[in-house]
Amino acid sequence: QVQLVESGGGLVQAGGSLRLSCAASGRIFSNYAMGWFRQAPGKERELVAAIKWGAGRTYYSDSVKGRFAISRDSAKNTVYLQMNSLKPEDTAVYYCAASGRLGIPSRRDDYDYWGQGTQVTASS
Repeated sequence: QVQLVESGGGLVQAGGSLRLSCAASGRIFSNYAMGWFRQAPGKERELVAAIKWGAGRTYYSDSVKGRFAISRDSAKNTVYLQMNSLKPEDTAVYYCAASGRLGIPSRRDDYDYWGQGTQVTASS
């Protein structure tokens, strides 16, 4: 069993930065993919970034590529999402999730463990 706890959300002006953290308790296997999803009101939950825990391979959606960076600290069992040049359209609840499936899944249903979410608001 894996428990995930996000932190670091908040309110920033457009163009600002935030760093989200996802602390994991329980066993994170090297083949796990750790993803950051977001869900805005009235929209589907979408994957914005992910990382393979062991290999460090990363994925970014086109909407955040070049602005967001995902990383992990194995010693702290923590995944980070550095968000720069935030835009109002980045406003959403951000969720950390873990998947034991092959590759880097993009579907919400392929992730087995979820955090409670943290609100990110970028004001114009």
